[in-house]
Amino acid sequence: MHQFTLTSMWEQMGTLPRIVIFILLVMSIYAIAVGIERLYVYSQAKKQSNILLRLISKLWQEGKVEESIKLSSDKKFKNSHLAKVLVAGLGEFQFQEDSKAPYEEKVESAKRAIERATIKSVAEFKRGLNGLATIGSTSPFVGLFGTVFGIITAFNDMAISGSGGIGTVAAGISEALITTGAGIGVAVVAVWFFNLLLNKIEVFTGEMANASSELIDHFIKKQSKGA
Repeated sequence: MHQFTLTSMWEQMGTLPRIVIFILLVMSIYAIAVGIERLYVYSQAKKQSNILLRLISKLWQEGKVEESIKLSSDKKFKNSHLAKVLVAGLGEFQFQEDSKAPYEEKVESAKRAIERATIKSVAEFKRGLNGLATIGSTSPFVGLFGTVFGIITAFNDMAISGSGGIGTVAAGISEALITTGAGIGVAVVAVWFFNLLLNKIEVFTGEMANASSELIDHFIKKQSKGA
């Protein structure tokens, strides 16, 4: 009895299905690499942000704006999404304060700077996710493309040889379906990473919104006390 192993199927595959398998392999490597790299970046961002919040809370209470800017700008917080937001807000507020601008203008300028920093940080977090979404949506079709041509090749070989039967047809179709299975497998990996990373980005976006809100509230309370 003929054994349908992966090795035997690969040997009997045509050139086009092999190319499709190679393309799917490249897509899977890309998806896994992007997923692991993004998870590492997010882990560092979370870790550094937690440390920053513990250190900067005391400086806020003491009204030390310059010290807060210096701390947030430290290289050890370069991956922190909260550091980028705080540096933007505090830096803009300090600049407006040095320019002797009205207090309302200081706060509004700080808000706009925070919004720009948040948008930029979210864009950086989303780097590579478009590729994952594309792979997740197209890899099953790439696999199906290989399957269609594999089946065409199997029936064409049967027509040329003049022999057929259920065994011959089943062998050809089973070999052709490998690309479809591989495409679905790649899509599952890509979609899983995409959804996982997107959820983490939503959490980070909420954290930046909370941090910016607390910073603006701090400015307002500071003005109220000084009034």
